[in-house]
Amino acid sequence: MSKYDRIFDSKQTTEEFLSPEEGVAAIAVISAIADSSIEEVDAEALATVLWDFEVFDEYSEEEITEIVYRLIDIAQADGLGALFNTASAALNDEVVLDAYAAGAIVLLDEDLTIASDKEPFLQHLQKALDIEDEEAQEIVQEIIAAIEEAENGNFGDDDVEIILVQDYGDTVYRSPLANFSVPIPVSAEEGGRIQTQEGVVGFTDDIGSLVRIDYYPIPPEHEEEIDSLGLEEYLQSILVDRYVPQAIFAHVPNAEVRYGEYLENTLNGAYYVLVDMPQGSTISKQEYNGNAKRLDAYRGLLTFINTDFLYIVSNQRSFFNGDKPGTVEQEAEMLKNKILDFVKSIQFS
Repeated sequence: MSKYDRIFDSKQTTEEFLSPEEGVAAIAVISAIADSSIEEVDAEALATVLWDFEVFDEYSEEEITEIVYRLIDIAQADGLGALFNTASAALNDEVVLDAYAAGAIVLLDEDLTIASDKEPFLQHLQKALDIEDEEAQEIVQEIIAAIEEAENGNFGDDDVEIILVQDYGDTVYRSPLANFSVPIPVSAEEGGRIQTQEGVVGFTDDIGSLVRIDYYPIPPEHEEEIDSLGLEEYLQSILVDRYVPQAIFAHVPNAEVRYGEYLENTLNGAYYVLVDMPQGSTISKQEYNGNAKRLDAYRGLLTFINTDFLYIVSNQRSFFNGDKPGTVEQEAEMLKNKILDFVKSIQFS
């Protein structure tokens, strides 16, 4: 007999109907409750996790949150066994792997591993969903890789290369386009990593540091836009209207720009913003229910033009337990100065 028989061998039923997408969410809810209690489940945090799943592309985060609350109510009224039976009946071949992924992701700890006391439940879930061992392992590996990619600066979907600083073989990073070089701002002792893809390099470590450089050759049509709008409005539109929504808002739904400033006498004209990122840090803390939750963070971003390239340089400040941010103006000034100091270390070609 297993303590999970009450879930996976239950004969309980409910009169509630679930769609396939709701079935996926139900597996996540069941996984979150199985080894804890209903009271310990953070419905809004769980909804944020599910919002990143492709099967919920047509749902707003508010809609997913409402679904999670409804599923918790079903679990409380009819039991986890009834919720699982209804979810299992709702799942089709197109979403069953997503359901397993949703169950696995809530079991990951802050080190992105499945703790030994969580493994028996995941094995029972795998068996109940009729998923082969190799396929289940691949799903967990894909989840971890996706989280690592997102936590290391929200890089895009293109091929990303991650190199440990200790393995890089140099203290200076050189752009593959030969347009700049810069001393590596993170250390091997603190788990420093260099993450690169076309047009982007990010420097991260295990203590929450994030310094990132995006760089783009300026196309001819943008030169016309600069002439038409003027440099200040052009840089502002690039950063506030294009880059921040794609690179930050898409990954941190509650993020917002809290401060903006044009620096006319810096770098021949630069635009700077501060973005408030609730639960948007690149590092997480472990919650009392065993789930990992990202820390709150501020991110400063500075955009400017050097020769034929547009640059966006960003830096992050995470708020650990007990940390209290200063005023928006104070935080903006602090991060701005850190970015400007870093930019001074860049050698442009």
